[in-house]
Amino acid sequence: MAYHIKDPDTDRIIRELAKVKRKPILDAIRDACEKELRREAAKVPLWDRLQPLIDKVRAAPKTGLRADKDFFDDLSGEP
Repeated sequence: MAYHIKDPDTDRIIRELAKVKRKPILDAIRDACEKELRREAAKVPLWDRLQPLIDKVRAAPKTGLRADKDFFDDLSGEP
């Protein structure tokens, strides 16, 4: 199966990658695509990354106190 790259910038990038990797164009394209597919498969969804933080915040003891503007002003040293 043949591929024809009509976009000059894409063709230039492919050829540059092949030259840097010292590989034939087809091998450079295959390797780059396989690497990108592995990277996509290894991605951890945002919710899964945030869940430990959410759990930690939820586990913090409830003081019953309300943090209001005066509280934050006091922390920052503002009158």
